Amino acid sequence: MNVQITVEAVGVVHSCLKEKFGIPRQPGMAPSVTASLELLPPFDREEMVRDLEHFSHVWIHFYFHRAVQEGGKTTVRPPRLGGKKRVGVFASRSPHRPNYLGMSAVKLTGVRREKGKIFLDLAGVDLLDGTPVVDIKPYIPYSDCISGAEDGYTGMRNPTMEVRFTSEAEVFCVQYEQKTGRALRQLIVELVGLDPRPPFQKKSRKEFGMLLWDVNVQWHVYESYFEIKRLTRHE
Repeated sequence: MNVQITVEAVGVVHSCLKEKFGIPRQPGMAPSVTASLELLPPFDREEMVRDLEHFSHVWIHFYFHRAVQEGGKTTVRPPRLGGKKRVGVFASRSPHRPNYLGMSAVKLTGVRREKGKIFLDLAGVDLLDGTPVVDIKPYIPYSDCISGAEDGYTGMRNPTMEVRFTSEAEVFCVQYEQKTGRALRQLIVELVGLDPRPPFQKKSRKEFGMLLWDVNVQWHVYESYFEIKRLTRHE
C-alpha cells in the first residue's frame, strides 16, 4: 500500500552553523551551539506554544533539506564505525533517509515574541542554518529517557581533541566577542574539538575550515591537537 503524506514546515532554524561540515553528529555534544527557531504562519500563534516554556528540552523534528539532492540510500557508513562498515539506513541517523526526516532533543532556553514573530531559543543544537522544522514536542524525561536501553555500535566514548589558538586568533576572538556578544572561542573549542573530519581524512595533516556565523575558521591538524590558525570575517 502506497500512502502519500503531505508535510508542511511549521518553522525554520536560524543557527550559527552555516555549512554541513563541522555540524555536531548528535545534539548536545556542543552546548555552546545556539539557534533560534522561527515559527512560520499560520503556526506562529501564541496559543500553540502556551506552557512550552515550562519544559527544559524539546524534540525538534526536521527535514534534511541539504541531503535531498544527494539522494537516499539503503545502507550507510556511520562515522562511529570509522566509515568502513555498512549498516542499514534504519540502523543509523544518516540524513540520507527515504523521507529525509530527522529529530533532535535540544535545550529550550526561551520562548519570545520579537517584531510580531515567535521564536524558540535553543542550545546544544546540531541543526544547519535554514533547516525546515516539521514538528515540535516537549521532551519528557520519565518516558523519553529509557533506563537500560542498549546503544548498539554507538556505545564507545566520543573522543575529543585539544584545540589551541595562535595569538592572532586569540585577539580576533576577544575583539569579535566584545563587538557581538557571541561566545566565539568556546564555540570553536567545542566544534573543532569534536574532530569533524570524515573518517577517510583522519590521517590528513592539512588545514581544514568551517563557517560559524560570519567567521571563517581555519585550523591545522597536528598529531595530538588542532591549532586555530586564522579567523576572518566572511563577507
